[in-house]
Amino acid sequence: MVKKQSAKRTRTIPADQSLLITPRLLRGWALPAPDAGGDKEARGRVLVIGGSREMPGAVVLAATAAARAGAGKLQIATCRTVAPHVAVAVPEARVFALPETRAGALAVAGVGRIIEYVDAAQSVAVGPGMIDEHAIARFVRRLLPHVAGAAVVLDANALTSLARAPECVRSLRGRAVLTPHAEEMGELLGADKAAVERDRAGALQEACARFHAAVVLKGRETLVAAPGSRVYRNRTGNVGLATSGSGDTLAGLIAGLCARGAAPLQAAVWGVYLHARAGERLARRVGPLGYLARELPGEFPALLAELGGRA
Repeated sequence: MVKKQSAKRTRTIPADQSLLITPRLLRGWALPAPDAGGDKEARGRVLVIGGSREMPGAVVLAATAAARAGAGKLQIATCRTVAPHVAVAVPEARVFALPETRAGALAVAGVGRIIEYVDAAQSVAVGPGMIDEHAIARFVRRLLPHVAGAAVVLDANALTSLARAPECVRSLRGRAVLTPHAEEMGELLGADKAAVERDRAGALQEACARFHAAVVLKGRETLVAAPGSRVYRNRTGNVGLATSGSGDTLAGLIAGLCARGAAPLQAAVWGVYLHARAGERLARRVGPLGYLARELPGEFPALLAELGGRA
C-alpha cells in the first residue's frame, strides 16, 4: 500500500489467520449483559453528533440504531435549525441544538456546548449527515482531544478530516472505531481506491496501525480488525444494503453496543454481522432491493436475542 505518510506498524496478522464472523463465533464472544435489576444508566449513554440542514435524517438513523442496540440513554447533537425536527422524529432522545455555519453545517463553536455531555457518555458517534469539509475538520479536531473516556465511532465525512491529523485519533488510545468504505480508506491512507481494493486486508491493517483504532472496511466482504488483532471477515448481507443511510445505521449500531460496555473491536464485529443479517431478513420479507435503511434497526433486537446479546 502506497501512502503519503509512513506509519509505525504494529504486528501484522497473516491473511490465512483471518476469522469468518459466524453465530458460533459471536456466541463465544458474548456482549456485556445488562443487570436484570439495572436502570437505563446501567446500559450506557450514547451521544450522536452530526447532521446538517441538507441531511438531518442521518442522525435520526444513527440514533435509532443505537437505541435498538440496547443503549440506555440516547442523546443527539445537531444543527440548531433542524434540532426541533430531529427531536420530534426521535422522541426517545434528548436533542442539543448547536451553532451552525452559513452553509448549514455544524460550527466549531458548538464543541464547547457539548463537552459536559461527551464527558458523561460511554460512546459517541460522529459524522452522520455532516457536510462542508473544512467545517467538519475544524469540528472533529476540536472535539476529539476532549473525549476523555468514551468510545468514539467516526463515520462518513468525519473520516476525511483525519487523513492529515491521525494524532487526533491516536490520542483516544484504542477507543475509536473507523468505518470507511474503499474510497474513504484511500483518502485516509493517501492511496487510491484501486490500491485499497487490490489488498483490502493490507489496507485495513495499515489503517489500524496508523490510527491506533479498530477499523471496519466496508464492502461486499466487510473486514474488521484492531491493532494486533486477527482480521474478521463478514460474508453475510446482500446488495440491498448498498443504499442511502445504511452506513449511518451501522455507525449508530456500533456506538450503541459500545455504550452497553462492548470493547470497540467487539462492538465493530458484532455490529457488522447484525447489520448484514438485518439486510438479509428484510430482503426475504420486502425484496432484495428497495428496503430502506430506516427499516434495518427494527431487526436488531430479535437478532441480538437469538445470538445471546439481548437488546
